[in-house]
Amino acid sequence: MTTDEQVRLERDPLGERAVPRDALWGAHTSRALENFAISGTAVGTHRDLTYALGAVKLAAARANTDLGVLDERRAAAIAVACEEVMLGHHDEQFVVDVVQGGAGTSTNMNANEVIANRALQVLGLAPGTYAEVHPNDHVNASQSTNDVYPTAIKVALLVALRRLASAVSELSGSFAAKGQEFRGVPKVGRTQLQDAVPMTVGQEFAAWAATLVEEQARLRDARNLLSEINLGATAIGTGITADPAYASCVLAHLRRITDLPLQTAGDLVEATADTGVFVQLSGVLKRTAVKVSKICNDLRLLSSGPQAGLGELRLPPRQAGSSIMPGKVNPVVPEMVNQVAFSVIGNDLTITMAAEAGQLQLNAFEPIMAHGLLQSIDWMARAFTGLAHLCVDGIEVDRDHLEELTSRSVGVVTALIPYVGYATASSIAKAALAGEGDVRSLLLRDAGVDEALLDRLLDPETLAGLPRPPVVAPAAAQRTD
Repeated sequence: MTTDEQVRLERDPLGERAVPRDALWGAHTSRALENFAISGTAVGTHRDLTYALGAVKLAAARANTDLGVLDERRAAAIAVACEEVMLGHHDEQFVVDVVQGGAGTSTNMNANEVIANRALQVLGLAPGTYAEVHPNDHVNASQSTNDVYPTAIKVALLVALRRLASAVSELSGSFAAKGQEFRGVPKVGRTQLQDAVPMTVGQEFAAWAATLVEEQARLRDARNLLSEINLGATAIGTGITADPAYASCVLAHLRRITDLPLQTAGDLVEATADTGVFVQLSGVLKRTAVKVSKICNDLRLLSSGPQAGLGELRLPPRQAGSSIMPGKVNPVVPEMVNQVAFSVIGNDLTITMAAEAGQLQLNAFEPIMAHGLLQSIDWMARAFTGLAHLCVDGIEVDRDHLEELTSRSVGVVTALIPYVGYATASSIAKAALAGEGDVRSLLLRDAGVDEALLDRLLDPETLAGLPRPPVVAPAAAQRTD
């Protein structure tokens, strides 16, 4: 049972609240803890967001000092508190649930109270003595949740996207390295799960690398859009309660603090209501997650078996795959990545609905957008790094199996169409599938192709379209299609 010695009493517009004596948060946060006991995930778990909140509040304190709104003594103490928040010293004090009503007001007030109470301690005063440093009057001066919170979200996302971009680049590099390693290993390409035409394992891996390079460009585009902020808009974009010079002043400070290329939106009313950039980013995240998940589907399929499946790739064994079947090893790392992708896709739908549900001059549902985006980025970065190190880097191929499959494949006849015509090639393929012989012997027997030319045409690298000396069809070769 809580005793009087363990709590302090605070007042807010709704009345008196008992707050744990040593807590840096206060009355508003206390009410939020009761109102939003939903996910069990606190805002403080999003390290990038608490960093961003500290950075925004620090920029505001410095701008307010420049403009004479804050005195040097209070500003210096607030600055110390903000810098500590940026460094993660007080993440455990950001206790409000990520799922909250109020358009992020509880998160903003949680930050205001933590910073105010820590500033009071810096001044040698007890938490809750707000006459000296007040959460609203001093820490939140010239601000509103409606410009602080979305700005902090964007700063947090810009920081988080650095890690994701690095993870995507690393994964692309792992695939590219395997593409070089397996450059000359032949295999049969497939469309609709049916045999198609020859290629190399290296081409397959190189294609996966290339598709992730595309995603790096899309992530850069999203970062550029996130750089536009509405700090200085205050409640709805009119800048009420803020000095006319505040927006440009606070932007300059925030750019220096974060080293990010931030810009103030041209229309702050529009920027305060608009959450389109979050929808755009979410779509990019979904696109990237879907692409990597599709690659993981391929890895699982190509490594299936190993005896009764395709068995072309050997994924690194990471753990026993069954509690009952000895020797079974499952593709657990690609399976993990698949599930991360499913979550990202679900978050995208949530973010889309939240953006659509906004009304008039503000969107009340930015908290769930922030949580979904930050979670998606964090999970994707971790999953892609794990996929690179725990799976792709250690992949091996069954060269003998692949060479055997390629030698028996009727798909090679496609390469002979320019020399024997479609009808003859079809006849050769049909005969090979019926067991009348291999493609090479049937071409020599039925199509009259020169043996030396045939050897060059059926060379694995030539079949895969890799650079080779040109092959010129004999003048006598006639097409029959």
